[in-house]
Amino acid sequence: MTKMLKGIAASDGIAAAKAYMLVQPDLSFSEASIDDPAAEIKRLENAVDAAKDELKIIKEKAAANLGAEEAEVFEAHLTILSDPELMGNINDKIKDEKVNAEKALKDVTDTFIAMFEGMTDNAYMQERAGDIRDVTKRVLSHLLGVTLPNPALIDEEVVIVAHDLTPSDTAQLDRKYVKGFITDIGGRTSHSAIMSRTLEIPAIVGSGSATTTISEGQTVIIDGIEGNALVDPSSEELKNYAEKAEAFAKQKAEWKELKDAKTVTANGKNFILGANIGTPKDVEGANDNGAEAVGLFRSEFLYMDASELPSEDDQFEAYKQAVEGMNGKQVVVRTMDIGGDKELPYLPLPEEMNPFLGYRAIRISLDRQDIFRTQLRALLRASNYGKLAIMFPMIATVKEFKEAKAIFEEEKEKLVKKGTSVSNDIEVGMMMEIPAAAMIADKLAKYSDFFSIGTNDLIQYSMAADRGNERVSYLYQPYNPSILRLVKNIIDASHKEGKWTGMCGEMAGDQIAVPILAGLGLDEFSMSATSILKTRSLMKKIDTTKMQELAAKATNDCETTEEVIELVKQYTK
Repeated sequence: MTKMLKGIAASDGIAAAKAYMLVQPDLSFSEASIDDPAAEIKRLENAVDAAKDELKIIKEKAAANLGAEEAEVFEAHLTILSDPELMGNINDKIKDEKVNAEKALKDVTDTFIAMFEGMTDNAYMQERAGDIRDVTKRVLSHLLGVTLPNPALIDEEVVIVAHDLTPSDTAQLDRKYVKGFITDIGGRTSHSAIMSRTLEIPAIVGSGSATTTISEGQTVIIDGIEGNALVDPSSEELKNYAEKAEAFAKQKAEWKELKDAKTVTANGKNFILGANIGTPKDVEGANDNGAEAVGLFRSEFLYMDASELPSEDDQFEAYKQAVEGMNGKQVVVRTMDIGGDKELPYLPLPEEMNPFLGYRAIRISLDRQDIFRTQLRALLRASNYGKLAIMFPMIATVKEFKEAKAIFEEEKEKLVKKGTSVSNDIEVGMMMEIPAAAMIADKLAKYSDFFSIGTNDLIQYSMAADRGNERVSYLYQPYNPSILRLVKNIIDASHKEGKWTGMCGEMAGDQIAVPILAGLGLDEFSMSATSILKTRSLMKKIDTTKMQELAAKATNDCETTEEVIELVKQYTK
Protein backbone atom coordinates (compact mmCIF):
# COMPACT_ATOMS: atom_id res chain seq x y z
CA MET A 1 0.00 0.00 0.00
CA THR A 2 1.22 3.50 -0.89
CA LYS A 3 2.58 5.59 1.97
CA MET A 4 2.61 9.38 1.74
CA LEU A 5 5.20 11.61 3.39
CA LYS A 6 4.66 15.34 3.73
CA GLY A 7 7.58 17.76 3.88
CA ILE A 8 8.68 21.20 2.77
CA ALA A 9 8.80 21.71 -1.00
CA ALA A 10 12.41 22.75 -1.57
CA SER A 11 12.88 22.52 -5.35
CA ASP A 12 10.24 22.37 -8.10
CA GLY A 13 9.72 19.31 -10.24
CA ILE A 14 8.51 15.70 -10.22
CA ALA A 15 10.75 12.62 -10.07
CA ALA A 16 10.21 8.87 -9.63
CA ALA A 17 13.02 6.37 -9.03
CA LYS A 18 14.38 3.74 -6.64
CA ALA A 19 15.40 4.92 -3.16
CA TYR A 20 19.11 5.19 -2.38
CA MET A 21 19.58 5.37 1.40
CA LEU A 22 22.33 7.86 2.18
CA VAL A 23 22.31 6.79 5.83
CA GLN A 24 25.37 5.97 7.90
CA PRO A 25 25.33 2.32 9.03
CA ASP A 26 26.00 1.16 12.58
CA LEU A 27 29.77 0.62 12.88
CA SER A 28 29.82 -0.42 16.54
CA PHE A 29 31.66 -3.65 17.39
CA SER A 30 32.67 -5.78 20.38
CA GLU A 31 36.26 -6.21 21.49
CA ALA A 32 37.29 -9.88 21.29
CA SER A 33 40.38 -11.98 22.08
CA ILE A 34 41.69 -14.10 19.19
CA ASP A 35 43.74 -17.32 18.98
CA ASP A 36 45.12 -16.94 15.46
CA PRO A 37 46.80 -13.51 14.93
CA ALA A 38 47.93 -14.46 11.40
CA ALA A 39 44.33 -15.17 10.33
CA GLU A 40 43.18 -11.88 11.92
CA ILE A 41 45.92 -9.92 10.11
CA LYS A 42 44.82 -11.57 6.86
CA ARG A 43 41.24 -10.50 7.60
CA LEU A 44 42.46 -6.91 8.08
CA GLU A 45 44.48 -7.04 4.83
CA ASN A 46 41.41 -8.20 2.91
CA ALA A 47 39.36 -5.29 4.36
CA VAL A 48 42.14 -2.80 3.46
CA ASP A 49 42.34 -4.17 -0.11
CA ALA A 50 38.55 -3.87 -0.49
CA ALA A 51 38.70 -0.27 0.82
CA LYS A 52 41.48 0.54 -1.68
CA ASP A 53 39.48 -0.88 -4.60
CA GLU A 54 36.47 1.19 -3.54
CA LEU A 55 38.54 4.38 -3.18
CA LYS A 56 40.03 3.95 -6.67
CA ILE A 57 36.52 3.83 -8.18
CA ILE A 58 35.37 6.82 -6.07
CA LYS A 59 38.48 8.75 -7.14
CA GLU A 60 37.77 8.10 -10.84
CA LYS A 61 34.13 9.13 -10.44
CA ALA A 62 35.04 12.27 -8.49
CA ALA A 63 37.61 13.25 -11.15
CA ALA A 64 35.00 12.82 -13.91
CA ASN A 65 32.16 14.64 -12.08
CA LEU A 66 34.02 17.26 -10.07
CA GLY A 67 37.52 17.59 -11.55
CA ALA A 68 41.01 16.28 -10.76
CA GLU A 69 41.54 18.64 -7.81
CA GLU A 70 38.42 17.38 -6.02
CA ALA A 71 39.58 13.78 -6.52
CA GLU A 72 42.91 14.36 -4.75
CA VAL A 73 41.33 13.85 -1.32
CA PHE A 74 40.77 10.19 -2.25
CA GLU A 75 44.40 9.87 -3.33
CA ALA A 76 45.32 11.02 0.19
CA HIS A 77 43.06 8.27 1.60
CA LEU A 78 44.81 5.64 -0.56
CA THR A 79 48.19 6.89 0.69
CA ILE A 80 47.08 6.45 4.32
CA LEU A 81 46.09 2.83 3.62
CA SER A 82 49.58 2.18 2.23
CA ASP A 83 51.39 3.81 5.18
CA PRO A 84 53.72 1.11 6.62
CA GLU A 85 53.88 2.81 10.04
CA LEU A 86 50.13 2.94 10.51
CA MET A 87 49.46 -0.57 9.18
CA GLY A 88 52.51 -1.97 11.02
CA ASN A 89 51.23 -0.61 14.34
CA ILE A 90 47.81 -2.23 13.80
CA ASN A 91 49.38 -5.60 12.90
CA ASP A 92 51.66 -5.42 15.97
CA LYS A 93 48.69 -4.74 18.23
CA ILE A 94 46.86 -7.80 16.84
CA LYS A 95 49.96 -9.99 17.38
CA ASP A 96 51.06 -8.63 20.78
CA GLU A 97 47.66 -8.17 22.46
CA LYS A 98 45.75 -10.91 20.58
CA VAL A 99 42.79 -8.57 19.96
CA ASN A 100 40.45 -8.60 16.97
CA ALA A 101 41.21 -6.41 13.93
CA GLU A 102 38.35 -3.96 14.69
CA LYS A 103 39.77 -3.17 18.16
CA ALA A 104 43.36 -2.86 16.90
CA LEU A 105 42.32 -0.63 13.99
CA LYS A 106 40.26 1.68 16.21
CA ASP A 107 42.89 2.01 18.99
CA VAL A 108 45.79 2.75 16.66
CA THR A 109 43.91 5.20 14.41
CA ASP A 110 42.46 7.00 17.48
CA THR A 111 46.05 7.62 18.64
CA PHE A 112 47.03 9.05 15.24
CA ILE A 113 43.87 11.17 15.06
CA ALA A 114 44.52 12.65 18.54
CA MET A 115 48.14 13.38 17.57
CA PHE A 116 47.20 15.21 14.35
CA GLU A 117 44.31 17.11 15.98
CA GLY A 118 46.74 18.35 18.62
CA MET A 119 48.86 20.11 15.96
CA THR A 120 46.94 23.38 16.35
CA ASP A 121 49.65 25.41 14.60
CA ASN A 122 49.53 23.27 11.45
CA ALA A 123 46.20 23.30 9.60
CA TYR A 124 47.42 20.82 6.98
CA MET A 125 48.34 18.18 9.59
CA GLN A 126 45.08 18.77 11.46
CA GLU A 127 43.21 18.01 8.26
CA ARG A 128 44.94 14.59 8.07
CA ALA A 129 42.99 13.64 11.23
CA GLY A 130 39.76 13.88 9.25
CA ASP A 131 41.26 11.77 6.46
CA ILE A 132 42.29 9.02 8.91
CA ARG A 133 38.81 9.09 10.46
CA ASP A 134 37.22 8.59 7.01
CA VAL A 135 39.62 5.80 6.06
CA THR A 136 39.08 4.01 9.41
CA LYS A 137 35.32 4.11 8.84
CA ARG A 138 35.74 2.59 5.36
CA VAL A 139 38.03 -0.27 6.53
CA LEU A 140 35.78 -0.92 9.55
CA SER A 141 32.74 -1.21 7.25
CA HIS A 142 34.50 -3.99 5.32
CA LEU A 143 35.55 -5.78 8.53
CA LEU A 144 31.94 -5.67 9.74
CA GLY A 145 30.47 -6.53 6.33
CA VAL A 146 28.29 -3.41 6.10
CA THR A 147 28.06 -0.99 3.16
CA LEU A 148 28.98 2.67 3.45
CA PRO A 149 26.79 4.85 1.27
CA ASN A 150 28.68 6.88 -1.32
CA PRO A 151 26.84 9.22 -3.70
CA ALA A 152 29.89 9.27 -6.03
CA LEU A 153 29.36 5.54 -6.77
CA ILE A 154 25.74 5.86 -7.94
CA ASP A 155 25.38 4.57 -11.50
CA GLU A 156 21.59 4.23 -11.93
CA GLU A 157 18.60 6.54 -11.56
CA VAL A 158 17.78 7.07 -7.87
CA VAL A 159 16.04 9.27 -5.35
CA ILE A 160 18.36 10.06 -2.42
CA VAL A 161 16.90 9.53 1.05
CA ALA A 162 18.92 11.09 3.88
CA HIS A 163 18.63 12.52 7.39
CA ASP A 164 20.25 15.66 5.97
CA LEU A 165 22.66 16.43 3.13
CA THR A 166 25.90 18.31 3.75
CA PRO A 167 27.26 20.74 1.13
CA SER A 168 29.96 18.13 0.30
CA ASP A 169 27.27 15.43 -0.15
CA THR A 170 25.33 17.62 -2.58
CA ALA A 171 28.55 18.53 -4.43
CA GLN A 172 28.98 14.81 -5.25
CA LEU A 173 25.49 14.31 -6.66
CA ASP A 174 25.48 13.51 -10.38
CA ARG A 175 22.31 14.94 -11.97
CA LYS A 176 22.44 12.22 -14.62
CA TYR A 177 21.53 9.62 -11.96
CA VAL A 178 20.18 11.55 -8.96
CA LYS A 179 16.63 12.48 -9.92
CA GLY A 180 15.58 14.02 -6.61
CA PHE A 181 15.97 13.80 -2.85
CA ILE A 182 14.10 13.82 0.43
CA THR A 183 15.51 14.53 3.90
CA ASP A 184 14.30 14.16 7.48
CA ILE A 185 15.35 17.62 8.58
CA GLY A 186 15.93 21.10 7.11
CA GLY A 187 13.89 24.03 5.88
CA ARG A 188 13.44 25.78 2.56
CA THR A 189 16.58 27.84 3.22
CA SER A 190 18.86 25.01 4.44
CA HIS A 191 21.94 24.43 2.28
CA SER A 192 20.65 21.13 0.91
CA ALA A 193 17.48 22.92 -0.27
CA ILE A 194 19.43 25.75 -1.89
CA MET A 195 21.79 23.29 -3.60
CA SER A 196 18.85 21.24 -4.94
CA ARG A 197 17.56 24.35 -6.71
CA THR A 198 21.04 25.04 -8.12
CA LEU A 199 21.25 21.43 -9.37
CA GLU A 200 17.67 21.74 -10.69
CA ILE A 201 16.49 18.50 -9.09
CA PRO A 202 13.13 18.07 -7.27
CA ALA A 203 13.57 18.00 -3.50
CA ILE A 204 11.61 17.74 -0.26
CA VAL A 205 13.19 18.61 3.10
CA GLY A 206 11.99 18.41 6.70
CA SER A 207 9.84 15.31 6.15
CA GLY A 208 10.57 14.14 9.71
CA SER A 209 10.69 10.42 8.94
CA ALA A 210 11.98 9.67 5.42
CA THR A 211 14.90 7.53 6.62
CA THR A 212 12.70 5.44 8.93
CA THR A 213 9.76 5.10 6.50
CA ILE A 214 11.60 4.37 3.24
CA SER A 215 13.78 1.31 2.56
CA GLU A 216 16.61 0.83 0.06
CA GLY A 217 15.29 0.12 -3.45
CA GLN A 218 11.66 1.09 -2.86
CA THR A 219 10.09 3.21 -5.62
CA VAL A 220 9.58 6.81 -4.49
CA ILE A 221 7.81 9.69 -6.22
CA ILE A 222 9.15 13.13 -5.23
CA ASP A 223 6.71 15.98 -5.81
CA GLY A 224 8.85 19.07 -5.24
CA ILE A 225 5.95 21.34 -6.21
CA GLU A 226 3.58 20.26 -3.42
CA GLY A 227 6.15 18.84 -0.96
CA ASN A 228 4.75 15.27 -1.04
CA ALA A 229 6.56 11.94 -1.45
CA LEU A 230 4.79 8.70 -2.34
CA VAL A 231 6.46 5.44 -1.29
CA ASP A 232 5.61 2.26 -3.28
CA PRO A 233 3.10 4.09 -5.52
CA SER A 234 0.54 2.18 -7.58
CA SER A 235 0.76 2.13 -11.39
CA GLU A 236 -2.17 4.57 -11.45
CA GLU A 237 -0.34 7.00 -9.16
CA LEU A 238 2.83 6.70 -11.27
CA LYS A 239 0.74 7.54 -14.36
CA ASN A 240 -0.87 10.58 -12.67
CA TYR A 241 2.50 11.94 -11.58
CA ALA A 242 3.99 11.35 -15.03
CA GLU A 243 1.19 13.56 -16.43
CA LYS A 244 1.87 16.18 -13.75
CA ALA A 245 5.59 16.11 -14.65
CA GLU A 246 4.67 16.59 -18.32
CA ALA A 247 2.47 19.61 -17.49
CA PHE A 248 5.29 21.12 -15.43
CA ALA A 249 7.75 20.58 -18.32
CA LYS A 250 5.29 22.37 -20.66
CA GLN A 251 5.02 25.29 -18.23
CA LYS A 252 8.84 25.49 -18.08
CA ALA A 253 9.01 25.55 -21.89
CA GLU A 254 6.65 28.58 -21.92
CA TRP A 255 8.82 30.38 -19.36
CA LYS A 256 11.91 29.55 -21.46
CA GLU A 257 10.58 31.85 -24.19
CA LEU A 258 11.28 34.80 -21.84
CA LYS A 259 15.01 33.93 -21.59
CA ASP A 260 16.24 36.93 -23.61
CA ALA A 261 13.48 39.34 -22.56
CA LYS A 262 13.99 42.27 -20.20
CA THR A 263 12.24 42.16 -16.83
CA VAL A 264 9.49 44.74 -17.33
CA THR A 265 6.20 45.08 -15.44
CA ALA A 266 2.77 45.63 -17.05
CA ASN A 267 3.16 49.39 -16.47
CA GLY A 268 6.68 49.52 -17.98
CA LYS A 269 8.90 49.51 -14.87
CA ASN A 270 12.27 47.73 -15.19
CA PHE A 271 13.78 45.41 -12.57
CA ILE A 272 16.95 43.30 -12.58
CA LEU A 273 16.59 39.54 -12.06
CA GLY A 274 19.88 37.94 -11.01
CA ALA A 275 21.08 34.44 -10.15
CA ASN A 276 22.67 33.10 -6.98
CA ILE A 277 25.68 30.89 -7.79
CA GLY A 278 28.18 28.80 -5.81
CA THR A 279 30.92 28.16 -8.38
CA PRO A 280 31.97 29.57 -11.78
CA LYS A 281 30.38 26.45 -13.35
CA ASP A 282 26.96 27.78 -12.27
CA VAL A 283 27.32 30.78 -14.64
CA GLU A 284 26.13 28.57 -17.51
CA GLY A 285 22.88 27.84 -15.65
CA ALA A 286 22.48 31.56 -14.87
CA ASN A 287 22.80 32.47 -18.56
CA ASP A 288 20.56 29.59 -19.69
CA ASN A 289 17.85 30.91 -17.38
CA GLY A 290 18.11 34.51 -18.60
CA ALA A 291 19.87 36.07 -15.58
CA GLU A 292 20.56 39.80 -15.96
CA ALA A 293 23.26 39.65 -13.27
CA VAL A 294 24.77 37.42 -10.62
CA GLY A 295 23.39 38.93 -7.44
CA LEU A 296 25.27 36.52 -5.19
CA PHE A 297 28.41 34.48 -5.84
CA ARG A 298 28.85 32.42 -2.65
CA SER A 299 32.66 32.46 -2.60
CA GLU A 300 32.83 30.14 0.43
CA PHE A 301 32.28 27.15 -1.88
CA LEU A 302 35.78 27.78 -3.28
CA TYR A 303 37.02 27.19 0.28
CA MET A 304 34.69 24.30 1.06
CA ASP A 305 35.62 22.44 -2.13
CA ALA A 306 39.36 22.64 -1.40
CA SER A 307 41.60 20.60 0.92
CA GLU A 308 43.49 23.73 2.02
CA LEU A 309 43.00 27.49 1.83
CA PRO A 310 42.67 28.32 -1.89
CA SER A 311 45.58 30.39 -3.19
CA GLU A 312 45.22 33.91 -4.56
CA ASP A 313 45.78 32.60 -8.11
CA ASP A 314 43.18 29.82 -7.73
CA GLN A 315 40.63 32.34 -6.51
CA PHE A 316 41.56 34.85 -9.23
CA GLU A 317 40.93 32.21 -11.92
CA ALA A 318 37.51 31.36 -10.44
CA TYR A 319 36.37 35.01 -10.16
CA LYS A 320 37.77 35.82 -13.64
CA GLN A 321 35.85 32.87 -15.12
CA ALA A 322 32.60 34.06 -13.48
CA VAL A 323 32.84 37.74 -14.52
CA GLU A 324 33.94 36.86 -18.07
CA GLY A 325 31.14 34.30 -18.33
CA MET A 326 28.48 36.90 -17.54
CA ASN A 327 29.52 39.01 -20.57
CA GLY A 328 29.53 42.45 -18.98
CA LYS A 329 26.57 41.86 -16.63
CA GLN A 330 27.32 42.58 -12.96
CA VAL A 331 28.64 39.81 -10.72
CA VAL A 332 28.32 40.46 -6.97
CA VAL A 333 30.79 38.33 -5.01
CA ARG A 334 30.19 37.82 -1.30
CA THR A 335 33.45 37.50 0.61
CA MET A 336 34.04 34.28 2.55
CA ASP A 337 30.97 33.41 4.62
CA ILE A 338 32.34 30.55 6.72
CA GLY A 339 30.99 29.56 10.15
CA GLY A 340 27.51 28.62 11.38
CA ASP A 341 26.84 25.35 9.53
CA LYS A 342 29.65 25.89 6.99
CA GLU A 343 32.88 24.46 8.35
CA LEU A 344 36.36 23.99 6.88
CA PRO A 345 38.28 20.92 8.09
CA TYR A 346 41.59 22.77 7.56
CA LEU A 347 40.43 25.91 9.45
CA PRO A 348 39.28 24.67 12.87
CA LEU A 349 36.84 27.09 14.48
CA PRO A 350 36.22 27.27 18.23
CA GLU A 351 33.44 25.08 19.67
CA GLU A 352 30.53 27.46 20.30
CA MET A 353 27.14 27.16 21.95
CA ASN A 354 25.54 29.22 19.14
CA PRO A 355 27.74 29.07 16.02
CA PHE A 356 25.16 31.02 13.97
CA LEU A 357 25.58 33.89 16.43
CA GLY A 358 29.31 33.39 16.79
CA TYR A 359 32.66 33.67 15.08
CA ARG A 360 31.71 33.66 11.40
CA ALA A 361 31.75 35.53 8.08
CA ILE A 362 33.15 39.11 8.32
CA ARG A 363 34.11 38.45 11.94
CA ILE A 364 36.59 35.78 10.79
CA SER A 365 37.76 37.98 7.88
CA LEU A 366 38.55 40.96 10.11
CA ASP A 367 40.32 38.68 12.60
CA ARG A 368 42.19 36.56 10.01
CA GLN A 369 43.21 39.37 7.70
CA ASP A 370 45.77 37.14 5.94
CA ILE A 371 42.85 35.11 4.49
CA PHE A 372 40.73 38.23 3.82
CA ARG A 373 43.47 40.19 2.05
CA THR A 374 44.31 37.22 -0.20
CA GLN A 375 40.68 37.03 -1.27
CA LEU A 376 40.42 40.79 -1.88
CA ARG A 377 43.58 40.78 -4.02
CA ALA A 378 42.18 37.95 -6.15
CA LEU A 379 38.91 39.86 -6.57
CA LEU A 380 40.67 43.12 -7.44
CA ARG A 381 42.78 41.37 -10.10
CA ALA A 382 39.64 39.76 -11.59
CA SER A 383 37.81 43.11 -11.74
CA ASN A 384 39.39 43.90 -15.14
CA TYR A 385 37.56 41.07 -16.87
CA GLY A 386 33.96 42.20 -16.40
CA LYS A 387 31.66 44.12 -14.08
CA LEU A 388 32.51 43.08 -10.53
CA ALA A 389 30.97 44.15 -7.21
CA ILE A 390 31.99 42.96 -3.74
CA MET A 391 29.89 42.64 -0.60
CA PHE A 392 30.72 41.81 2.99
CA PRO A 393 28.51 39.33 4.91
CA MET A 394 27.22 39.59 8.52
CA ILE A 395 27.90 43.31 8.99
CA ALA A 396 26.34 44.43 12.27
CA THR A 397 27.90 47.88 12.81
CA VAL A 398 29.15 50.91 10.86
CA LYS A 399 32.63 50.30 12.34
CA GLU A 400 32.80 46.77 10.86
CA PHE A 401 31.89 48.00 7.39
CA LYS A 402 34.40 50.85 7.53
CA GLU A 403 37.18 48.48 8.67
CA ALA A 404 36.44 45.98 5.87
CA LYS A 405 36.25 48.76 3.26
CA ALA A 406 39.56 50.26 4.50
CA ILE A 407 41.31 46.88 4.05
CA PHE A 408 39.87 46.69 0.52
CA GLU A 409 41.19 50.19 -0.26
CA GLU A 410 44.65 49.32 1.16
CA GLU A 411 44.93 46.20 -1.02
CA LYS A 412 43.72 48.14 -4.07
CA GLU A 413 46.35 50.84 -3.50
CA LYS A 414 49.13 48.24 -3.10
CA LEU A 415 48.20 46.53 -6.38
CA VAL A 416 48.02 49.83 -8.27
CA LYS A 417 51.47 50.82 -6.91
CA LYS A 418 52.84 47.48 -8.16
CA GLY A 419 51.47 48.28 -11.61
CA THR A 420 48.67 45.69 -11.49
CA SER A 421 45.66 46.76 -13.51
CA VAL A 422 42.51 47.13 -11.38
CA SER A 423 39.03 48.39 -12.34
CA ASN A 424 38.01 51.79 -10.98
CA ASP A 425 34.37 50.81 -11.15
CA ILE A 426 34.03 48.25 -8.33
CA GLU A 427 31.01 48.80 -6.12
CA VAL A 428 31.59 47.76 -2.51
CA GLY A 429 28.45 46.90 -0.59
CA MET A 430 27.18 44.76 2.26
CA MET A 431 24.73 42.03 3.12
CA MET A 432 21.77 43.20 5.18
CA GLU A 433 21.05 40.14 7.32
CA ILE A 434 21.34 41.35 10.93
CA PRO A 435 18.34 43.26 12.36
CA ALA A 436 20.69 45.71 14.13
CA ALA A 437 22.13 46.74 10.75
CA ALA A 438 18.66 47.00 9.21
CA MET A 439 17.70 49.45 11.95
CA ILE A 440 20.64 51.74 11.11
CA ALA A 441 20.39 51.33 7.34
CA ASP A 442 20.31 55.14 6.98
CA LYS A 443 23.76 55.37 8.63
CA LEU A 444 25.26 52.45 6.67
CA ALA A 445 23.89 53.77 3.36
CA LYS A 446 26.28 56.73 3.62
CA TYR A 447 29.28 54.39 3.28
CA SER A 448 28.02 51.34 1.37
CA ASP A 449 27.56 51.48 -2.42
CA PHE A 450 24.62 49.08 -2.24
CA PHE A 451 22.75 46.72 0.07
CA SER A 452 21.87 43.10 -0.60
CA ILE A 453 19.22 41.74 1.73
CA GLY A 454 19.98 38.19 2.91
CA THR A 455 16.48 37.26 4.02
CA ASN A 456 17.35 33.69 5.08
CA ASP A 457 19.39 34.98 8.02
CA LEU A 458 17.46 38.24 8.49
CA ILE A 459 14.28 36.21 9.13
CA GLN A 460 16.12 33.68 11.31
CA TYR A 461 17.60 36.40 13.53
CA SER A 462 14.47 38.57 13.62
CA MET A 463 12.23 35.66 14.61
CA ALA A 464 14.84 34.01 16.90
CA ALA A 465 14.17 30.74 15.05
CA ASP A 466 16.88 28.44 13.68
CA ARG A 467 16.11 28.10 9.96
CA GLY A 468 17.30 24.46 9.92
CA ASN A 469 15.01 23.36 12.78
CA GLU A 470 11.76 21.92 11.42
CA ARG A 471 10.06 22.33 14.84
CA VAL A 472 10.22 26.11 14.49
CA SER A 473 10.04 26.20 10.68
CA TYR A 474 6.56 27.79 11.05
CA LEU A 475 8.42 30.93 12.17
CA TYR A 476 10.23 31.23 8.85
CA GLN A 477 7.73 33.91 7.78
CA PRO A 478 9.02 36.07 4.93
CA TYR A 479 5.66 37.84 4.62
CA ASN A 480 5.33 38.69 8.30
CA PRO A 481 4.70 42.47 8.59
CA SER A 482 7.73 42.77 10.92
CA ILE A 483 10.05 41.40 8.19
CA LEU A 484 8.40 43.55 5.50
CA ARG A 485 8.95 46.65 7.64
CA LEU A 486 12.67 45.83 8.01
CA VAL A 487 12.93 45.33 4.24
CA LYS A 488 11.14 48.64 3.60
CA ASN A 489 13.48 50.45 6.01
CA ILE A 490 16.54 49.10 4.15
CA ILE A 491 15.24 49.97 0.65
CA ASP A 492 14.09 53.47 1.67
CA ALA A 493 17.44 54.24 3.36
CA SER A 494 19.46 53.22 0.28
CA HIS A 495 17.26 55.19 -2.12
CA LYS A 496 17.53 58.31 0.04
CA GLU A 497 21.33 58.15 -0.46
CA GLY A 498 20.98 57.43 -4.20
CA LYS A 499 22.09 53.80 -3.74
CA TRP A 500 20.41 50.56 -4.86
CA THR A 501 19.15 47.54 -2.90
CA GLY A 502 19.05 43.95 -4.05
CA MET A 503 17.83 40.82 -2.32
CA CYS A 504 19.66 37.51 -2.54
CA GLY A 505 17.74 35.44 0.00
CA GLU A 506 15.14 32.87 -1.05
CA MET A 507 12.39 35.45 -0.58
CA ALA A 508 13.56 37.20 -3.79
CA GLY A 509 12.15 34.37 -5.93
CA ASP A 510 9.08 33.71 -3.78
CA GLN A 511 5.97 34.22 -5.93
CA ILE A 512 3.93 35.63 -3.01
CA ALA A 513 6.71 38.02 -1.94
CA VAL A 514 7.67 39.33 -5.41
CA PRO A 515 4.62 41.64 -5.88
CA ILE A 516 5.17 43.17 -2.40
CA LEU A 517 8.92 43.63 -3.01
CA ALA A 518 8.20 45.29 -6.36
CA GLY A 519 5.81 47.63 -4.54
CA LEU A 520 8.46 48.40 -1.92
CA GLY A 521 10.87 49.43 -4.71
CA LEU A 522 13.45 46.63 -4.50
CA ASP A 523 15.87 47.18 -7.42
CA GLU A 524 17.38 43.73 -7.95
CA PHE A 525 15.93 40.29 -7.24
CA SER A 526 18.57 37.53 -7.07
CA MET A 527 17.49 33.91 -6.72
CA SER A 528 18.19 30.31 -7.71
CA ALA A 529 18.61 30.41 -11.49
CA THR A 530 15.65 28.05 -11.94
CA SER A 531 13.27 30.64 -10.41
CA ILE A 532 14.20 33.49 -12.77
CA LEU A 533 11.93 32.81 -15.75
CA LYS A 534 8.93 32.00 -13.55
CA THR A 535 9.49 35.33 -11.75
CA ARG A 536 9.93 37.26 -15.03
CA SER A 537 6.61 35.81 -16.21
CA LEU A 538 4.94 37.04 -12.99
CA MET A 539 6.57 40.51 -13.27
CA LYS A 540 5.05 40.99 -16.76
CA LYS A 541 1.58 40.72 -15.20
CA ILE A 542 1.91 43.17 -12.29
CA ASP A 543 1.40 46.93 -12.13
CA THR A 544 3.81 48.57 -9.66
CA THR A 545 1.37 51.40 -8.89
CA LYS A 546 -1.09 48.83 -7.57
CA MET A 547 1.76 46.93 -5.88
CA GLN A 548 2.82 50.10 -4.00
CA GLU A 549 -0.70 50.20 -2.58
CA LEU A 550 -0.40 46.47 -1.72
CA ALA A 551 2.98 46.99 0.01
CA ALA A 552 1.63 49.91 2.07
CA LYS A 553 -1.33 47.81 3.28
CA ALA A 554 0.89 44.78 3.99
CA THR A 555 3.33 46.79 6.14
CA ASN A 556 0.79 49.08 7.86
CA ASP A 557 -2.58 47.32 8.07
CA CYS A 558 -1.83 43.59 8.27
CA GLU A 559 -1.06 41.85 11.56
CA THR A 560 -0.24 38.32 10.40
CA THR A 561 1.47 36.39 7.61
CA GLU A 562 -1.90 34.87 6.65
CA GLU A 563 -3.45 38.33 6.18
CA VAL A 564 -0.56 39.36 3.92
CA ILE A 565 -0.92 36.21 1.76
CA GLU A 566 -4.68 36.86 1.40
CA LEU A 567 -3.98 40.48 0.43
CA VAL A 568 -1.47 39.44 -2.27
CA LYS A 569 -4.01 37.01 -3.72
CA GLN A 570 -6.60 39.81 -3.96
CA TYR A 571 -4.17 42.18 -5.69
CA THR A 572 -2.76 39.62 -8.15
CA LYS A 573 -5.99 37.96 -9.30
